[in-house]
Formats: sequence, structure tokens, C-alpha cells
Amino acid sequence: MMKRDEQIRAELVDWATAEPLIRSIRETVFIHEQGVPVELEWDGLDSSCAHVLARNGHREAIGTARMQQNGTIGRMAVHKDWRGRGAGRALLHVLLDLALRQGLPRVTLSAQTHAVGFYERAGFHIVGELFMDAGIPHRKMVREMLRHDAGEEKRGQASS
Repeated sequence: MMKRDEQIRAELVDWATAEPLIRSIRETVFIHEQGVPVELEWDGLDSSCAHVLARNGHREAIGTARMQQNGTIGRMAVHKDWRGRGAGRALLHVLLDLALRQGLPRVTLSAQTHAVGFYERAGFHIVGELFMDAGIPHRKMVREMLRHDAGEEKRGQASS
């Protein structure tokens, strides 16, 4: 049960400083829970990505995600006890805000199929076919970022 007094906050963090916390979360979620091979999880891209960390009201690290310079969001992981309580939404919000500030026209991600609805509620839509990654079914998803000078608001509402 979710306690109403729990506050989850997400913020951008420096990889070099936050690496032990990020590694711990991703190893727990991806490697131990989901069986992702270690060599697939640690792809060598982390040092060039923007990272975000979610913390609970006690400042404990409970979730993480990253975004590559090209706007690809990935490695979103939240500890099991904190799923469904707003940590993923907080992580995604920080990365989408960063994408807007950087002027990225769109962001992409590969969603595990069970998480497609979560991303759709955040404005993403499915592109392409179902594919397997580390033995887990995924869908590629895209979100066009609103740009004031392009008048994209109405086009972004069209469904495929």
C-alpha cells in the first residue's frame, strides 16, 4: 500500500558520482530479477549519457534511467517495492524536460511490452514491430517533442 506521505523526487546526477547507486539498482532489476546478461546491461554508453536518480522521502535511491545524447531513453529501472508509486513517472519527467531544454525534436525508447501503457500515457506511440532484447519482448516507441516555432501540437495528437 502506498503511503500518502512518501515523497519521490528525481534529479539529474553525475555518472561518476552516482555510478555505485545506479549500478546497484540496475543490477537488482535487470540482471537479478529479469535475467539480463551482465555484458548486455553494461554496454559502455553510460559515461556519455545523462542520468537521473529517483529517491524516496528517506533519500534512498529507488530508481534510475538514462538518456543518450541522441534522445534515446533507456535503462529505466525502479526497485520492485516502489513500482506503481510514481518513481518511473518522476524519472521520465526529468528526462523529457532535459530533452526539451536541449531542443531535441523527438525522444525514442525500447519499452518492455508490459510497460507500453505507461509510456503511452506519457505521450509516446509505438513504431515498428515487436522485437526481443535480452530475451524480453519490446516495442520501439517515439514521442515528438513540442516545439513552439513548429506548430506541432495538433500533429502530435494524430493516432497511427
